Amino acid sequence: MTPKLIITGFMATGKSSTGPLVARWLGWEFVDVDSVIVARAGKPIAQIFTDHGEAHFRQLEREVVAHLAGDPRRCPHCHGPFPEVIATGGGALVDESNCAALKRIGVIVCLTGRPEVIAARVERSKTKRPKLTEGGKSTLERVKELMAERAGAYARADVQIDSSDLTVEQLADHVIAAFGARAARRVLPPA
Repeated sequence: MTPKLIITGFMATGKSSTGPLVARWLGWEFVDVDSVIVARAGKPIAQIFTDHGEAHFRQLEREVVAHLAGDPRRCPHCHGPFPEVIATGGGALVDESNCAALKRIGVIVCLTGRPEVIAARVERSKTKRPKLTEGGKSTLERVKELMAERAGAYARADVQIDSSDLTVEQLADHVIAAFGARAARRVLPPA
């Protein structure tokens, strides 16, 4: 049975751009955890952080991950887990319950990048990143700090891929290849 493909990693490593492409190439459904949270909350993530704090956001994230992990749908062809590519937010794996739920349903591919590349991508982006504004530090300093804090969580992923020097298409190729290699060695218990 083919497990789900979970794409995670630090902000600006390519999760949201690569995930839909990978899903399209595989012919699978794509789910972005952050988009589901935004839809449920009725407001952008930065506003959730401002209005309710990070703890509230993380609770919403746990609920969405638990819902996805408990998805009872089955593949109409093989009757295994419903084929999906799931992209998580950058801090999702820090929560051990999220990590355990995601590992149970699929292969976790963590996208990484060099701090200077990530800082440059973040500075070019229009997306507000609440975690980067804490502490009044430069973007690069804050990226390095957060990456160090999350290193242990990201190490729990099945595979890590550095996106620093790859196009979206190249990254999608690498993700699919890594997923295929890991999925072939993995047998999921029947639901």
